Amino acid sequence: MPTHGSITKAGKVKSQTPKLQARPKVSPIPKVRNRSNYVKRFKYKRKPGQNWELMGSTSTSG
Repeated sequence: MPTHGSITKAGKVKSQTPKLQARPKVSPIPKVRNRSNYVKRFKYKRKPGQNWELMGSTSTSG
């Protein structure tokens, strides 16, 4: 059974890639976060979890 390349070349690209500093994670301003949560929960009537069928088009029949 032939292999898919030499095992000695494993990780070659990752070791050659320059290391970049990660961007600092910034959480949204509480006022903006609360507004978006209000829109999701009460305007769109979203429940917790992945309920994307409520966001799409309601008439799927032709």
